Amino acid sequence: MAAPGEDSKKSTDPVAAAQRRIQRATDALDKLPPSSGATPGPVQAGTREQPAPPFPQQHLDKPGLESALSPRPQFMAPDYRGSGKLEGRVALITGGDSGIGRAVAVLFAREGADVAIGYLEAEQTDAQETLECVEREGRRCLLLPGDVRNDAYCRDAVARTVAAFGKLDILVNNAAFQEHARSLDEISDEHFDMTIKTNVYGYFQMARAALPHLKPGSAIINTGSETGFFGSSDLLDYSATKGAIHALTLSLSSNLAARGIRVNAVAPGPVWTPLNPADQAPDKIAQFGSWTDMKRPAQPEEISPAYVFLASPVCSAYITGVILPVMGGVRG
Repeated sequence: MAAPGEDSKKSTDPVAAAQRRIQRATDALDKLPPSSGATPGPVQAGTREQPAPPFPQQHLDKPGLESALSPRPQFMAPDYRGSGKLEGRVALITGGDSGIGRAVAVLFAREGADVAIGYLEAEQTDAQETLECVEREGRRCLLLPGDVRNDAYCRDAVARTVAAFGKLDILVNNAAFQEHARSLDEISDEHFDMTIKTNVYGYFQMARAALPHLKPGSAIINTGSETGFFGSSDLLDYSATKGAIHALTLSLSSNLAARGIRVNAVAPGPVWTPLNPADQAPDKIAQFGSWTDMKRPAQPEEISPAYVFLASPVCSAYITGVILPVMGGVRG
């Protein structure tokens, strides 16, 4: 009797023979050094090289000033050329003083929009720098310090924007609070309330305040997160709010579709902004973003064009209810 497997070895089956040839070729390649085409370090796929780990170890006091972050985030997108995609439009951006919000404000202005930015009073120096950047693009900028947890502030911010610019076409909900916790029982009521009310109440209240002024062709863009898809073991409350933002985006898009108002979200992976250095330990910040397929975090200028795309009716008039992932890979 033949030994086990002997018949298969002697088989004349051409399919099996072909599979064995492929197997032998792969086995041989496995013994060779990695292909020279592989990228061992951070991936640079844009028009200019972006900062990459290791970063200086640092920890910022909340809410986190961009002016204190090293290296400074790249937000000006010098190779981005405006083409009037938002000409004559008015945008209100919460969390617009720094990070993604600042980068969005700059590109919106470059595309022809006047911009109002909401921010906390403690972030005044960052907000002033953003105003100057918007004005250098030839557009007007309105500063609106305050707290999005406060419904009265949200209503006042919208009213002041409309009073200054005559209308409102685009709302970008971007303000956020993030603070890690090792376990559920370490999240205090104060911590939980701050996260929920900033990240969910703030978005809801701003959208509600803006709605009476939005017309067909207007857009609401929410900032979601990879954590809204995948969760995060040490960002329990933050991840929950981002999942809520994704659900709000889908629901509100359906609710407002008949009125010609589009609602979408951008879901970034790790981005080099003050948010994370004002949360994570210095040793973690040194390797921030190294776990992505691109082995580095995004810079704000790599995220902001997605907001232009979703804001502009000449680019995305038939897109609503989309959560656009910008995560440096399949999973950030």
